[in-house]
Amino acid sequence: MPTHTFVLNGKSVTVDVADEERLLWVLRDVLGVRGPKYGCGINVCKACTSHFNGRGFNPCAVPVGALKPTDEVTTIEGLAGSVGRDLHPMQEAWLEHDVAQCGYCQPGQIMMAVAVVNRAKRAGREITEADLDNIRNVCRCGTYSKIRDAIEDGAQRMGAG
Repeated sequence: MPTHTFVLNGKSVTVDVADEERLLWVLRDVLGVRGPKYGCGINVCKACTSHFNGRGFNPCAVPVGALKPTDEVTTIEGLAGSVGRDLHPMQEAWLEHDVAQCGYCQPGQIMMAVAVVNRAKRAGREITEADLDNIRNVCRCGTYSKIRDAIEDGAQRMGAG
């Protein structure tokens, strides 16, 4: 079995799995990281959204063989650590706006929200309605208005609102 090394939530990890094994299964089944959820497995629902080298991506669609040792994967478990706090500003906003109902989609929603806000910050602008409209993470409970409010609040806390 080939070995694959990459950075997960700030720490180098090595796994022995087939090249074509999807990263989501490596995270959940091999490394025990449960934040990214399995929803569809075909890059549609976005329940597994995490960050790859600082940008939003869906590990259900990425074979582990595509990662290099220097590639950084951040899941919801490592998000707060990426800013050196107990909670990331977006997580704080999520709690204050009481977004979660069933909670299944929330890790992916938060990770996508942070990715969208960071993309706007890199472009030197605030988030826009179009940014919010382009977030395609599925929420089975339909808390989209609370999600939107929390993203706008989180963006302010992150300095891009």
